[in-house]
Amino acid sequence: MLKVEGLEKTFDQFLAVKEANLTVEDGEIVAVIGPNGAGKSTLFKLITGHLAPDKGKVVFKGEDITGLPPHQICRKGIGLSFQIVNVFNRLTVFENVRVAVLSHQEKTFKLLSSAHSSAVKETEEILHSVGLARVSKRISGSLSHGEQKVLEMAIALGTYPQLLILDEPTAGMSPEETSNMIALINRLTRELGLTILFCEHDMELVFAIAQKIMVMQQGVTIIQGSPDEVRANALVQDAYLGGGD
Repeated sequence: MLKVEGLEKTFDQFLAVKEANLTVEDGEIVAVIGPNGAGKSTLFKLITGHLAPDKGKVVFKGEDITGLPPHQICRKGIGLSFQIVNVFNRLTVFENVRVAVLSHQEKTFKLLSSAHSSAVKETEEILHSVGLARVSKRISGSLSHGEQKVLEMAIALGTYPQLLILDEPTAGMSPEETSNMIALINRLTRELGLTILFCEHDMELVFAIAQKIMVMQQGVTIIQGSPDEVRANALVQDAYLGGGD
């Protein structure tokens, strides 16, 4: 579904991503891990068009999408949930998700227009799928941090992605919220047939749900393989997991 080949990005002579390579198959859950500053978030922004690469290629479902703007990449079937919560705090939970659904349907969101009654069923289905139906009428700014992270995922689902990219989905969450997020990610891949690519510092989460793991260090891909292959790799042990025998 997704293939990244030799991707590079430099900021003021600092090489943030260098020769990054990544493959994501249809239906997989793939994690990207690495120390702080390894280039994970930059890589995701390059894939989703929020940054333009200096070199390399991004191919989605056989099509070269390198350097396309984010809205075009979104319409091709890639959704992104950011590391920092990015929701409309003054809108209700329902309205937040409906904005995304209407955008996908290429309609304008105006509370007093005919769009007010549009996309109700689709929005309710998404909220139900992520467990937010019970708080659909609440103002989004009043939600807990964990609920806002789930809402952001629901907004991404409103664009009906085939590939959902999650940048640290459990950042700032409590252990209970983290456990709930793990269950949600597993359920979404199973019930909606989603392919998921995520980066995360919580190694328990990574090794609990990822089928493949790509490891980055200083912008470079060290390895991509199964969790067992990654655990056994000497370079990964030295660079990220604290060394090994």
